[in-house]
Amino acid sequence: MPDYIDPKEIEQKKIFLILATPGTIRQRNTDIIKEISGLGYHTVVITTNFPYSVLTKMYAQHGIPLDHVSFIDAVTRNSVGSAENIHGVVRFINNPANLTDLGIAVTEVLKEQSGKKVCIMYDSVSTMLIYLSSANISKFIHFVTNKLRLMDVSGVFLAVEKGLDPMLMSQLTTFVDNVVDTG
Repeated sequence: MPDYIDPKEIEQKKIFLILATPGTIRQRNTDIIKEISGLGYHTVVITTNFPYSVLTKMYAQHGIPLDHVSFIDAVTRNSVGSAENIHGVVRFINNPANLTDLGIAVTEVLKEQSGKKVCIMYDSVSTMLIYLSSANISKFIHFVTNKLRLMDVSGVFLAVEKGLDPMLMSQLTTFVDNVVDTG
């Protein structure tokens, strides 16, 4: 498995945009989580792509210790109507378009993880286009990247290559420290 995250850069609290093909985005998700966990980080996965229950099964199958991962799930309640939060494990948001609740959840979960080596992984920027305009996604990613910098936390944003319009892509590349095209 190739390394997508430079250990020195994550230690410096850098923020990454990881690009993957539509056919490999799920594999990149697990590769990156495994890599970050292997570096001793607790990963907070903000998922707009796969439900928490699907990701936990996927991570377990790939040997990722689930005690190194927690979730902000923006798809389950949107799909099934209700789901109860599990403190320290998963926090559910009503739908991916609710950026206010998503922003509050990010802030609260980062406070809960205070004192740990933490990395946020956002899966996936591309999926947000189903629910929001590029302009709103850009504003939200700008908010999140600034929050991460202020709280001294590393971050990874996962997106489908060529799945973002050129303006959104150019804005995202200015918000992050490193763009990694995994092909």
